[in-house]
Amino acid sequence: MRLVSAGCRHHANDNIADFIEPGELEQLQAEVQAQMQGVLRALVIDTDSDHNTQDTAKRVAKMFVQEIFKGRYQPMPAVTEFPNVTRLNELMIVGPITVRSACSHHLCPIMGKVWIGLLPNEHSNLIGLSKYARICDWIMSRPQIQEEAVTMLANELQERVQPDGLAIVMEADHFCMHWRGVKDSESKMTNSVMRGSFMKDPHLRREFLSLIR
Repeated sequence: MRLVSAGCRHHANDNIADFIEPGELEQLQAEVQAQMQGVLRALVIDTDSDHNTQDTAKRVAKMFVQEIFKGRYQPMPAVTEFPNVTRLNELMIVGPITVRSACSHHLCPIMGKVWIGLLPNEHSNLIGLSKYARICDWIMSRPQIQEEAVTMLANELQERVQPDGLAIVMEADHFCMHWRGVKDSESKMTNSVMRGSFMKDPHLRREFLSLIR
């Protein structure tokens, strides 16, 4: 396997697009379909005579590879960058951005919103508003836990924009709690990442937090 030979980590929330060659994604989807058919058989579901589940393995494989886990298999979306010609250095807030992910423990949905705060400097690269949503979707479309997802998003934006300060807050419903286990329908998880000026300046941090609610 090329990933192993290259010493490349391939955890559930890693992107492996650089190691996928033309035509292999279709092969991967076909393999997922075959394995999912085996899962259905193991669950004692007669997909031959049950019209509701005859194409379930095919649908699930397509959903995993092309939709909800696409952030593992597709390269980073193209992002237009602009120089900070007017030397903007005031607080910028983007959000709420609706995000969808999946818990890597049970593959249950995580549905929530993300707010992004930036304090640019004259050397920062500004990106188009819609591109924040595209980057969020690329990061979130993988099995993972919320705490790691927010950190990965912060790392990507820090590298791309290079602001003086970066703040991210994510609030989400976790269906591994709503749908199974304790079946608590009210609980949400909120976590944040504060870097640079947002970490050092409590007034800036309070301003950001007061404006996102």
